[in-house]
Amino acid sequence: MRSAILALALVCGCTPMRWEKQDASPEQFRADEDGCRQAAWREANIRAWQYQTLSPVVALDASGRGAVVWPSSPFVDPFGYQLIEENRLTQFCMEAKGYQRVPAPKP
Repeated sequence: MRSAILALALVCGCTPMRWEKQDASPEQFRADEDGCRQAAWREANIRAWQYQTLSPVVALDASGRGAVVWPSSPFVDPFGYQLIEENRLTQFCMEAKGYQRVPAPKP
């Protein structure tokens, strides 16, 4: 039973996903995705310095609430955190525009 659950989790975890919105044209999708990625990149760049500090800082979460963030060590890799934050902000922006992540059709 456990091996079947593990196999299912591995298959589902590797499923390629894509953004979908019922009434979005390909041009509108590209414009929305580009806008979200650019806005997320700018915001993640602004926040990247926070992960290099040695003291806790107050950051805003996706809902705009304040949260205390303390880096894991003085030798934190800010680039990894920046990529994670950029992807999270892009996803938030796309979902706010009405897009959903769905499994990509098999070719």
